[in-house]
Amino acid sequence: MIKIQEYSGHIRNWEALCRELKIDSSLPREEREQAILVKAYEAWGADMANHMHGMFAFALWDDEEKKLFCLRDQFGTKPFYYYETADGKLLYGTSVRKIMEQPGFVKELNEEMLQLYLTFTYPAGENTFFRGMKKLMPGHYLTWQRRELRIHRYWAPEFHPDESKSLDEWADEIHTTLQEIMTEVKSADETAQSFLSGGVDSSYVLAMSDVKMADSCGYEEERFDESKLAQQTADILGRKFFRRVITPEEYFATVPYVMYNMEQPLGDASAIVFAIGCKVAADHTKICYSGEGADEFFGGYNMYRNAERYGENLKTFYVGNTNIMKEDEKKRILKKYDPDVLPIELAERIYEETEGLDPLSKMSDVDIQIWLEGDIYLNVDKMSTAAGLEIRMPLTDTRIFDIASRMPSKYKVNEEQNKVAFRTAAAKVLPEEIAFRKKLGFIVPIRIWMADDRYNQDVREKFHSEMAEKFFNVDEINAIFDDYIGGNSDNWRKIWTIYTFLVWYEEYFVKR
Repeated sequence: MIKIQEYSGHIRNWEALCRELKIDSSLPREEREQAILVKAYEAWGADMANHMHGMFAFALWDDEEKKLFCLRDQFGTKPFYYYETADGKLLYGTSVRKIMEQPGFVKELNEEMLQLYLTFTYPAGENTFFRGMKKLMPGHYLTWQRRELRIHRYWAPEFHPDESKSLDEWADEIHTTLQEIMTEVKSADETAQSFLSGGVDSSYVLAMSDVKMADSCGYEEERFDESKLAQQTADILGRKFFRRVITPEEYFATVPYVMYNMEQPLGDASAIVFAIGCKVAADHTKICYSGEGADEFFGGYNMYRNAERYGENLKTFYVGNTNIMKEDEKKRILKKYDPDVLPIELAERIYEETEGLDPLSKMSDVDIQIWLEGDIYLNVDKMSTAAGLEIRMPLTDTRIFDIASRMPSKYKVNEEQNKVAFRTAAAKVLPEEIAFRKKLGFIVPIRIWMADDRYNQDVREKFHSEMAEKFFNVDEINAIFDDYIGGNSDNWRKIWTIYTFLVWYEEYFVKR
């Protein structure tokens, strides 16, 4: 008998799976998806995830074999953690806090992660900020039998460029594939809304959906506010539009809530805005679409246009989308610095896997395996869960990635534009001025707000606190802060990364 011990997710191709596995498709969603997991495991065993589309992490207990089987989806959209206790038990689940509450867990800070965090700004790799607790990585499953833990990889991103197709043919394939996915992304009896920024990804998802309302966050500082562009898109598509203006007071007041519910520190300034957006959306919907995945798959970041110039040097420095502090600076500000704990080591295996590929494919692979899992999907899952909202990401799908994996880099990035083929696909349902709009990123006025003494008092206090003394040379971190306040540098990201760690540490090691 197979028992479901833990499950988080949404299985998109449930109708096809119900037919194939002979499951009653009229069952309520929870029963239906549990039945799919059990029957899929019985039919395909460890290969089951390669028959499923969607976002999922789960644990199954095989009563006959006395074996635990835990699996995380190909991209890591849902988290999964595990911890071996001193007396030989395995604690596991999709929530850090639930594992911490179980007998046998010993709460200790994994200080090596702080050193990595100051470069990445998120918990990168399989280790966590809690000593001994690990993440099951994307595309992996684990088995636990007779107190023996084994980790297996069942899927990895692979790139096999196909030069036989034209730009328009690639755009057609993206468009028809997304049309298919959008029929699966929600059931007929479900209603949804969609997050909307000024960018092409969320605009394309909205245009391809039947949702009637789009949600956006904005600011009084106009040069940071994408919501005006989002409203234009919603108006053109004939959708209702809800805009929430976020003030600096609300933003800073939300930071402890975010760090507590994130369960590990995250130095992505947009995470605070996303958390507020999730809480607001949850007031009037239970399901919301979001556009994550396309940037990493199809060359969406402006830095990707430098890929050819970086060439083979990539493997010496490129560790993903963020690289905030170099080793000499970390050595200067940290009380404890280990020269053997280097960010580039997390990417070395990926560079080995991508040997012989072009530089853009290498950069994309690093971001898919490290940045997407560690920052983007962590943020989406934790903040939506905390708000009681379910986020579904139609562009994060193995069928979409399959197209990107075969697409030559020249159709992703050129001298004038990024995401070329993807934008060409989006232009089938969007005006060209939206489909080919310059990427802005999910920008936040934090660089202005944190320099303002009306809002930065908690940052100042944290930088002078006993907590800061425990980990940092406070004179050094305050010199960085003073330089920024004085207008002598734009080091707000470094300050924010240190600050978010201290807020998180206070939540987990001081308050509790």
